[in-house]
Amino acid sequence: MAIAILGISLGMIYQAAGGSVRSVSTSEDYAYAVELAQSLLAMNALVPAEGVSTAGVTQDGYHWSVLSAVAAVDDADVPALHSVEVSVRWGSTVRPREFQLHSMVPTWVEKDAR
Repeated sequence: MAIAILGISLGMIYQAAGGSVRSVSTSEDYAYAVELAQSLLAMNALVPAEGVSTAGVTQDGYHWSVLSAVAAVDDADVPALHSVEVSVRWGSTVRPREFQLHSMVPTWVEKDAR
């Protein structure tokens, strides 16, 4: 009887430890995706008038994209803005994960165009 209780207890401990490892791995993946998205948004702090549409894949298999669209602004004193969406996807095709950032950034204007 003691061996059966010991076996069940060890099985439960093994499952709890495995769940903790999976949770830490998921948290690390998510943190990396957030950092990647923030970096991509920082790289696109100014958007050209024609907008941005770019995508890529990191060496670790994170798929990313940056898309922008002209934002409608009613105030003439506000510079032209673009709505920017940064998406980062990772994981298997069975359980894909995704993180998105949305922001409004000014349109980059060349000095000759003013």
